[in-house]
Amino acid sequence: MISTASVPADKPVRIAFSLNDTPEDTPSEDAIPLVFPELDLQLQPLPPCQDSVESMQVFKQHCQIAEEYHEVKREIALLEERKKELIAKLDQAEKEKVDAAQLVREFEALTEENQTLKMAQSQCVEQLEKLRIQYQKRQGSS
Repeated sequence: MISTASVPADKPVRIAFSLNDTPEDTPSEDAIPLVFPELDLQLQPLPPCQDSVESMQVFKQHCQIAEEYHEVKREIALLEERKKELIAKLDQAEKEKVDAAQLVREFEALTEENQTLKMAQSQCVEQLEKLRIQYQKRQGSS
């Protein structure tokens, strides 16, 4: 088995071939191109020479490597999709963080404005009370 850093430890890629296959268990030359249709032509396992044990072994090793290659490519595609999802989540979190900071600033500004308006209101209430007292004094003296 070829181990790679991109294959997670909980999902090992294992492909087993027996070297003692009977001739009827081996794929025919017509079936070989269909075994790995997603591979580029230059990566496709070449049909073995049925009379040579070494050729059969090389073919089986090539099939193993092709299957592992396919699994690694699939895992890379899944990891790239996950990366896109995580980047989107990170972008959303950063946007929410900026929005939250802006809301905090707005809240602080509105709180300060509210305090200013309350002080102005209390001053107006005091002035109104003073004016009432003055008006009542004028009414009482006339």
